[in-house]
Amino acid sequence: MRVFNENYKKKAKMSSTQIIVLGFLLAIFIGAGLLMLPFATARGQHTGLSTALFTATTSICVTGLVVVDTFSHWSIFGQIIVLILIQIGGFGVITLYSGFVILMKKRFSLSTRLLIQDYYNLDSIHGLIKFLKRVIKDTLKVEGVGALLYCFVFIPKFGFFKGLWISIFNAISAFCNAGMDVIGPNSLIDYNTNIAVNAITITLIVLGGLGYVVWFDVIETAKLSYKRGYSFRVFWKKLNEHTRLVINLTLFFLISGTLFVLGFEWNNPDTIANLPLGNKILTSFFQSVTFRTAGFATVPQDALTPSTCLIGCIYMFIGGSPVGTAGGIKTVTIFVLFLNAISFIRDRNEAVVLKRAVSAKLINKATAIITSNLIITIVLILALMQTAQMPLLSATYEIFSATGTVGLSRGLTSSLNLAGMTVVMIGMYAGRIGPISMALFFSTSHADKNDIKYSNGHFIVG
Repeated sequence: MRVFNENYKKKAKMSSTQIIVLGFLLAIFIGAGLLMLPFATARGQHTGLSTALFTATTSICVTGLVVVDTFSHWSIFGQIIVLILIQIGGFGVITLYSGFVILMKKRFSLSTRLLIQDYYNLDSIHGLIKFLKRVIKDTLKVEGVGALLYCFVFIPKFGFFKGLWISIFNAISAFCNAGMDVIGPNSLIDYNTNIAVNAITITLIVLGGLGYVVWFDVIETAKLSYKRGYSFRVFWKKLNEHTRLVINLTLFFLISGTLFVLGFEWNNPDTIANLPLGNKILTSFFQSVTFRTAGFATVPQDALTPSTCLIGCIYMFIGGSPVGTAGGIKTVTIFVLFLNAISFIRDRNEAVVLKRAVSAKLINKATAIITSNLIITIVLILALMQTAQMPLLSATYEIFSATGTVGLSRGLTSSLNLAGMTVVMIGMYAGRIGPISMALFFSTSHADKNDIKYSNGHFIVG
């Protein structure tokens, strides 16, 4: 009987993946319930379940696609709920729970430590609590500085209280890569040539998208380099290989994205054609940044050329970097698969980057992530085209934006029917937790693991 109880408890115990999946789902339903309250809307009216659920999902999943205008539909209470949901989504429900444990000065169990390790994809539980505390403190510091800088722009225009609220909302939304704002109907389009707003927003988006591991490594190495008087070359070599790879990939995608947008939109009178050269570059750079799961827009997305939209879909699919607030399959993931392909073409025994070999397990993980994300994205595009009768380009842009947790839209989100809203919500949720996490959530047995070595089969590819 004792053996049976132990086995039952072992089977009944949820995995870390199941806790994360259910945690996000619970936060969405609680948020939707609060947004349905009459005083959550500006007019004091009851918000329907579908609208409240969609808004809670887009907030928790830090996506930014909305069916009602955030600045006009929701009251201050409703906007605060939305902002709290965005912050929870940026931190993650596991980090939020851990923060409460720290505040209550409780001890972390081994299972909780392993859960945090899984959530942040860390190699070890050593120094985990210190890392977690730093994530929370540094996030709040960066958002606070961002809000303060925004104040110099928004307070003179909107007054102290409204300007302060817009600044706080924008700073948190930008760092969490949520793309939602309470400025007005044109969002950041009215600020497409404002260097201050562009610079602050871009900095917050990039910092959130780089990942905590990267900027912690940069900060510590910079401190060490300053104390010992290292040159930039030595400083760069002291950074770990993951940090150097992420920075290189981030610069590559930002610069290439800027050049693509600049080239495809150069003669488009509805976007940048009539802007001076400096503003053309600034607007193109911002669009390249916002493709990386941010969701803010300084030009109308429905005015972009089809070529720009296609490039945008690719960049939204890739997203930001690991262990950050950005979505997508992540820059390192796509690079690992590309590197493996190049290694095979060159007939090399292993994939090598920065004089470090990439493990076969990591390559398999990257393949699984890309394949599962691509499959669910294609399925949802087809579903949206059928349910909402949406053209291919708009449906593709909408779903890549949803599964990449970006928030850019060609202006059709607000016109979605219930079926279309459901499809987009599934995309946002799957994009935030990952299709692999969804598959693992329903996996209750590992009995089918390859414990038996089979002989090689004769298969043909290519």
